[in-house]
Amino acid sequence: MINSNRPLIYDLLENPLSGQQIEDRSFAAIDAEASAHSYSSDEWQVVRRLIHTTADFTISDLVHFSPQAIESAITALRGGKAIYADSNMIRSGLSVARLQKQYQDYERESILCHVADEDVVIEAQKSGLPRSLFAIRKAGKKLDGAIVLIGNAPVALLELNRMAIEENIRPALVIGMPVGFVHVLESKEELMRSELPFIVLEGRRGGSPLAVATLHALCTIAAGQNTD
Repeated sequence: MINSNRPLIYDLLENPLSGQQIEDRSFAAIDAEASAHSYSSDEWQVVRRLIHTTADFTISDLVHFSPQAIESAITALRGGKAIYADSNMIRSGLSVARLQKQYQDYERESILCHVADEDVVIEAQKSGLPRSLFAIRKAGKKLDGAIVLIGNAPVALLELNRMAIEENIRPALVIGMPVGFVHVLESKEELMRSELPFIVLEGRRGGSPLAVATLHALCTIAAGQNTD
């Protein structure tokens, strides 16, 4: 029986665990509890990170990788290619320290996000369309060879799909994880039919934390390859 008069934090203070030890134990628990899967070892590192972010094992059946997606992303990271985020939440959540382990000149400013730019806001207000459309359109050719994270705005993903078809925009990787109920399913399905490298979470689920977790997992994979 729990002693309700004794705060549970004292159990941790008496048996200390660092943040890294807690993360290691969490990943061990995921590996032990997860069902059999057909992911490669690198793909599983991404999926496992997504499970860790959500504590939701059903995600393991819904993550799709295009051929060479991970390799393409790692090449882009090591080359210091641009990173595009569809929200400032993603831009703020990405660890520059992790990025710098792959390319030392990465800075917060290396992560493009135009959704709050004044010209984008004005254009969206005039048109009655979402800012995310004009934000990714503003990035334009900067998306060639870049890593694109879509964790919020399916309209941004729809526009990127159009840009790939009509303008030959070719990101190194598209992390397609918009969340919601409108345009979400079709934007992901269209991406998976395209020739772009992608990592997609099937269905309505997604969000900034999952997009960030995916790129962090790719950084971990790249760091592991550096030590081989």
